Amino acid sequence: MDDIAIGVDNVSKLFKLPHEKNASIKSSTINFYKRNKSYELQQALKDISFEVKKGEFFGIVGRNGSGKSTLLKILAGIYSPTRGSISVNGTLTPFIELGVGFNPELTGRENVYLNGALLGFSRKEMQAMYDDIVEFAELEKFMDQKLKNYSSGMQVRLAFSIAIRAQSDILLIDEVLAVGDAIFQKKCYDYFKELKKNKRTVIFVSHDTTALQEYCDRGILLDGGELVEKGKIGRVARDYIDLLNASEEKAEKKKEDIVNQDKKQEPPKRWGTRDIEVISAETLDSREFSQKKIFTDRDKSITLRVIYRAKEKKDSPVYGITIYDSAGENIFQSNSMWLREQTSEITPGLEVEVIWDIPNIFNSGSFTASPAVADKAGSVIYDWRDELATFKVRKTLQSAAFANVAHTMRIKNKGENND
Repeated sequence: MDDIAIGVDNVSKLFKLPHEKNASIKSSTINFYKRNKSYELQQALKDISFEVKKGEFFGIVGRNGSGKSTLLKILAGIYSPTRGSISVNGTLTPFIELGVGFNPELTGRENVYLNGALLGFSRKEMQAMYDDIVEFAELEKFMDQKLKNYSSGMQVRLAFSIAIRAQSDILLIDEVLAVGDAIFQKKCYDYFKELKKNKRTVIFVSHDTTALQEYCDRGILLDGGELVEKGKIGRVARDYIDLLNASEEKAEKKKEDIVNQDKKQEPPKRWGTRDIEVISAETLDSREFSQKKIFTDRDKSITLRVIYRAKEKKDSPVYGITIYDSAGENIFQSNSMWLREQTSEITPGLEVEVIWDIPNIFNSGSFTASPAVADKAGSVIYDWRDELATFKVRKTLQSAAFANVAHTMRIKNKGENND
């Protein structure tokens, strides 16, 4: 169809991995003359099908090892598919393995003209673009140095600045924003905005769900070489986050098992006079059911329920809570005295339920809650129980930072008439 830029039809890719490892010249010679060499087949991609429309910003996302780079190399013509077919309607420039045509013994200036020639530009055309290329790469002071003295980031910036001059119908872009400082990254984002504004066809590979949702219309999610989701980018991004969370939970479970084994299942630390005891603590969902996984939602709280029981008569005890992250850092602490919450006398055998509603500002991670109770002055600890309750907060699409705080922003253009 005329409106399709790229068509991928049941593409699979198998790699042959030899079983013999040649550790010497002798073994290399022997294995060379073997008639029956044994190989292991590794399936990098399995039955991948999708279409990219002309003028579409199309996202590809997946964990490391999911097959993203292999797919891009097939689209770029670097690899051939083992099965299936690829159709490309138009010229294509891959932004993958940037700088592959560079000569480290030449200067940055010489490499600009060399790469330009590889892209099909004449020397005169490159002379006209040279200043813009150098300014975009932020390498004005380094262009007469040999490329072998450049850092890897400098080389990629230069290669990217050259590559964007290509007037291709289709662009393949693979995680180029990982290089450079904030200013260079902003330039890349501005370039993406221009591409989208001008209806250029772009296939964009990234782990950044925020960037994917900002620029892409549709996309696919790869995992283990298979296509597990395709369609609107919002749904693809959410499924990717769920996949990461499942992987993290599995890794955390394994880590917790190792820690528990190292501790030989020792009970958490506890101290105090036990005149009043902490009996239990747990996190609750909206129906007040015990819940160990919390989904971040700015308009809801994390609810903790703690049960206390008195052994001795005590007047106006202070109830407190401390929350720690997985590294053992104290990230939240409060008590009834700080809140000026009046507590009543407690007598032997009486149980008291304390409910804590804490604004859910946390992002992804594992947390523990340590409840405590002290005398009315807060100087004598009746009972303190470390890590009595545990809960996890899963990733969200809104923020990758530690805290996910409700906030707003205002934008004003300088010089505008705001009357």
